[in-house]
Amino acid sequence: MKTLYLDLVSGLSGDMFLGALLDLGVELRQVTEALADLPLVGYHVHASRQSKASIVGVRFEVHVEGIPEALAVPGRGGQAPPPHLEAKVAHEHGPGAPGHAHTHHDHPHPHAHDHEHPAATAEHAPGGHGHTHAQPSRDFGQITAMLEASHCSPWVKTKALAVFRRIAVAEGKIHGCPPERVHFHEVGAVDSIVDIVGACVALEALGQPRLWASRVVEGTGWVDCAHGRFPIPAPATLEILGARGIVVAQCEEPHELITPTGAALLAEFAESFGPLPGLRVERIGYGLGRREHRTRPNVVRAILGEAEAPVAAAAHDWETDTVAVLETNLDDINPEILGQFVEQCLAAGALDAFHTPVVMKKGRPGVVLTVLCPQATADRFTELMLRETSAFGVRRTLAERRKLRREFRQVQTPQGPVRVKLGRLDGRIVQAAPEFESCRAVAASSGLPLKAVYEAALLALGPEVRP
Repeated sequence: MKTLYLDLVSGLSGDMFLGALLDLGVELRQVTEALADLPLVGYHVHASRQSKASIVGVRFEVHVEGIPEALAVPGRGGQAPPPHLEAKVAHEHGPGAPGHAHTHHDHPHPHAHDHEHPAATAEHAPGGHGHTHAQPSRDFGQITAMLEASHCSPWVKTKALAVFRRIAVAEGKIHGCPPERVHFHEVGAVDSIVDIVGACVALEALGQPRLWASRVVEGTGWVDCAHGRFPIPAPATLEILGARGIVVAQCEEPHELITPTGAALLAEFAESFGPLPGLRVERIGYGLGRREHRTRPNVVRAILGEAEAPVAAAAHDWETDTVAVLETNLDDINPEILGQFVEQCLAAGALDAFHTPVVMKKGRPGVVLTVLCPQATADRFTELMLRETSAFGVRRTLAERRKLRREFRQVQTPQGPVRVKLGRLDGRIVQAAPEFESCRAVAASSGLPLKAVYEAALLALGPEVRP
């Protein structure tokens, strides 16, 4: 099966990702024609050949009217555009025109431009996109309506909305509000909508390849965003990666390398993270950022090819990740200590913790204590097991997981609102589970049995979304 592998040595942003796909051969015309169907006004896109640390690739940029291009577009390094970009240039501007395409609309919508964070400085965003002019915010419902009204393919609509949904869930958790009420101050801006929708269009143009990636690397320092000054990784970026269980490590580069848009694209499309697997390489593309990094080239490398191992034809859209499984056998621990340890692990961020009754040697009753956690935290939980229990050793294995794509909805019952977790497989809801704490709060306030609140919440979902 066709497979795309991303080298994330300098992180990822939406424009770097799209630049790499254009360098692989995606026609710029395909991207701009799809974007022209969206009610976004007063912007144009550039796709030009540039060089970064002696590596030649494609720099993709979005510009808004009124922003001086001398400010927004760095020198192009004298490189000619590749043929598939040059054809688009000639179509938009005639022979000999510079490497960019304009997209203007007459819809009466506000517009502005900024990459990822409206209050960003030149130190913010992985490609050094640092304009300070603000853009309007849009909520998830507005973006959903925009995409559903477009003529984009069903696959592009589904995937683009899934990327936005990940950001909405992350922002909602950070700010304590339902995802549907989240206003995208950053990724609701014109350029980020272009990056996300454009990336989905480009992936479809490549044949919807499965996507693998190297381990995620982030920089250090601080970032200014719409909600204030925060340490890197930015709050939304970290929440998106964490919700997917993606391991992230920091390097010595004193800048943000992973943007929320880049994180959401990885969380939605990447099946696994690690070294390059068996791949028969067909094409290689490079997406460039603007900044010159101190320790590494500011590029993302995209490798397109055929996976060495055959892939089942009936592939599903479930999420995958790898977790650490920590186990130890215990036959001499106070049950109260054991219960407290499980609570301690869950509070410390374990994915799960439990103990299973077993019969050990010489017929002694005991338990197998198990902790599931991200690979990056395995040493910390191993130490906790050795310190807080009677264990003399801990077994560690890595396990692959297949997970339903999750989303949360708030439904209205006669007794009050209840939060429900939904699980999707291949675009269809196959699981629905009312959240315990939400149901318990409604049961306590209404005086109804907890079971009745559960049933009311499932009934409120309606037959079209119940599994």
